[in-house]
Amino acid sequence: MSEPFVYIDTPEVRAGVPSALRWWFESLDEMRRHAGRALDRINLGRQETGFEVVFSRPAVRLRGYGKSRNGKRSPVLLIVPAPIKRAYIWDLSPERSVVRKALDRGFDVYLVEWTETQDDEARFGLEEYALVAIEECIEAIRARSQCGPLFVAGHSLGGTFAGLYSACHPDHVRGLVLIEAPLHFAEASGPFKRMLDAGGPAQAVLQSSRPVPGSLINLMSLCASPKTFQHERYLDFVASLGSRANLETHVRVERWTLDELPMPRRLFDEVLEQLYRNNRFMRGELRLGNRRLHPRDVSSPVFVVFDPNSHIIPPASLLAFYEQVGSQNKEALPYPGDIGVALQHVGALVGENAHRVIWPRIFDWLGRLAAE
Repeated sequence: MSEPFVYIDTPEVRAGVPSALRWWFESLDEMRRHAGRALDRINLGRQETGFEVVFSRPAVRLRGYGKSRNGKRSPVLLIVPAPIKRAYIWDLSPERSVVRKALDRGFDVYLVEWTETQDDEARFGLEEYALVAIEECIEAIRARSQCGPLFVAGHSLGGTFAGLYSACHPDHVRGLVLIEAPLHFAEASGPFKRMLDAGGPAQAVLQSSRPVPGSLINLMSLCASPKTFQHERYLDFVASLGSRANLETHVRVERWTLDELPMPRRLFDEVLEQLYRNNRFMRGELRLGNRRLHPRDVSSPVFVVFDPNSHIIPPASLLAFYEQVGSQNKEALPYPGDIGVALQHVGALVGENAHRVIWPRIFDWLGRLAAE
């Protein structure tokens, strides 16, 4: 006869559960990267423009793409991606690359590349990312290009960082472009705020100060909005089958989704608490670099792109900020959506409509500012 099952409930046993779950998520990160490398081997990965690393520091490298192709002294564009996935979504393939289009339009282009943090860098928070790292990148650009204020563009949480930096250092920013960037939170936060209020899946594995595994953030996104991160991706795949170009872009974006970055624990906590739960920037209560920040501190021209149908970044999350910025020179443009982008949230960076309609408008706007 078998021995009876004995359940042991001790603090030591309970403490081991988060460790086991963390190991599982970190292993899943590596499995997903392995699947991404398999797509690379059959030429369905990224097709990036050549670049050089012009500056590096813990958690960040700065890519420089050389001089623009018109041979003149060119305006400078700094691109700030989200810190959760890899930066190459801005330069996915020759046909769907914001970087290449910017070079073609006469800009000197620099791209912030967030790198994987080590355990001792888990202390890096909002100030380190949205203020210190961007400021040091801009100092490196100005030393290299001998330029004055430059243009800054950001997408998603990278746009949040760009907006916060522009509020803290408005004299360094010639113009600000925000692509589906959440800046107004609380009731405008959509499903992420509701999930956090209910108690999200992260709580069981976040008992230490180690970086938050990328796969865990991916799971949180899926739990917050299955429609966005699962159902719409499948429907986009089916809709893409009639076009080789759309299907290839869809697969390249799916490959990009396999490249999660772990997020520093302090940054994770501060984004959730200071932004999503307490909406401190919009309330004028967020402090970075010994300054209290508010949207009215953004005095440079502002161009925003929003998705009227987005579930994860509701239009109000960006448009409420847009209404309160200090600049009178501003423009807002809805993104009509695309087929072949897998996730509509990144469609404004890689979609056919985006490159046919949105980015020409943005570059025309930036060009007018550069000519002033």
